[in-house]
Amino acid sequence: MQTISVQIEDNYISDFMNYVNNHSENISIKRDPNLELDPYFYERQKQLQQDVEEVENGTAEMISHNDLWSNINKHLKTLK
Repeated sequence: MQTISVQIEDNYISDFMNYVNNHSENISIKRDPNLELDPYFYERQKQLQQDVEEVENGTAEMISHNDLWSNINKHLKTLK
């Protein structure tokens, strides 16, 4: 069995569900709560995993909380 993501126009959902019900022996539907909350959940998750790997292997540097706020404060002072 394979899993795919399907986007359905609101005005077609009834027809689509009728099709699924008529072929229910071959199709199962499960709503993904992650995608209901955030349609880009899996793309964001993949990017976060890549960011963590880059920090861990040294190809990206993570600055400290204090350094971040220091940089923000310096920048804000230049805007005054």
